[in-house]
Amino acid sequence: MKFTKLFPGLLVAAICCLSVIGKAQDQQDQQLRVIKQAANIKPIPVTLSGYSGEAESVLRNDLEVQGCEIVARDGAQYSVSGGNSGQVQGELRDLVTKTVLLNNRYSGGSLRSQAHNLADDVIEKITGKPGISRYKIAFKGQTGSSTEIYISDFDGFNPVPVTRDGALVAAPCWVPRKRILYYTSYKSHFPDIYSHDLSSGERKPVARYPGLNSSAAISPDGRRVAMILSKSGSPDLYVADADGTNLKQLTQTREDESSPCWAPDGRKICYVSSAGGIPGLYVISVDGSSAKKLRTVGSGRASEPDWSPDGRFIAFTAMRREFDVCVVPAEGGDAITLTAGEDPSWGANSRTILFSRRSKGKQVLSLLDVPTKRFKDVSQNLGSCSQPSWAK
Repeated sequence: MKFTKLFPGLLVAAICCLSVIGKAQDQQDQQLRVIKQAANIKPIPVTLSGYSGEAESVLRNDLEVQGCEIVARDGAQYSVSGGNSGQVQGELRDLVTKTVLLNNRYSGGSLRSQAHNLADDVIEKITGKPGISRYKIAFKGQTGSSTEIYISDFDGFNPVPVTRDGALVAAPCWVPRKRILYYTSYKSHFPDIYSHDLSSGERKPVARYPGLNSSAAISPDGRRVAMILSKSGSPDLYVADADGTNLKQLTQTREDESSPCWAPDGRKICYVSSAGGIPGLYVISVDGSSAKKLRTVGSGRASEPDWSPDGRFIAFTAMRREFDVCVVPAEGGDAITLTAGEDPSWGANSRTILFSRRSKGKQVLSLLDVPTKRFKDVSQNLGSCSQPSWAK
């Protein structure tokens, strides 16, 4: 008698198992195709005319950072024309369909801010997604042995110091949709986490436990904070209310944890752990259950994750001979190397990444357009700059 007649259920189970495996493989292959396609797109050809000085410089930079390439008119798909005499005016025309998509004048604020507004409106008309030129960034600036937290426009202009502690500071993080930062400062000679209201200047301690208090990450709704504390021995992942109360420990390992970031739905946290022997990315539910290692095939040691606002990808630093910025599907899979650098932070458009890289002996901030893999350095005159965080 055949084996399948004796155990017909096993045959069905085997077929179902193979079907599940096949579907999982198809899903992984699809994820890989999507991410490879997303990182190999040609820039959008745009011609720019009628602008001069600062307005022209801002428009050119903003459009190129967000996936456009400024070209001659005969090679362009779109034209942006206008002027900046007293105020910025701009017309966006589709040169293929010969239709006007935008015709606006911008008033109020500086000429620079008007040019940012025009660039974002152009990007939204072309791509269907809001632009990111008007967002602020935070970062750590270092001059000599002193480090402070700064904020600036997304392109590095108008930098303003947030701290004047004269001590080591680290890991600034924005509260979504508010002018509040969290960061670690050694101003009391120990690494403590503070919240800092940029409007009022008020600063409050959030975590001042014995040992390490670092890597604050605010939940998408702004109500909770994930952080790394060593109060129980080794650095572990904790979650608390935004003011530091109702503390809950999520991991309990002998190895170090670091660099938490939230999923956009607020249900999961991605973090770094050495529990597997070498640093890798892990994902855990906010109630502390279902912790599992995230597959980042081909990345080597992984650190500093940041979840894209659309939930599709996680950017991170691959620690090889050099540091590389990589991206992987949020479900895990094959990692795609984007460029040399570290400390990636997604923009609100889930397309642009702010990161740091080494240039001429110091760390500089750069803006990377993920689909085209093109990047531009951020303007800065503050010495080495690192650990950037993009407001969302």
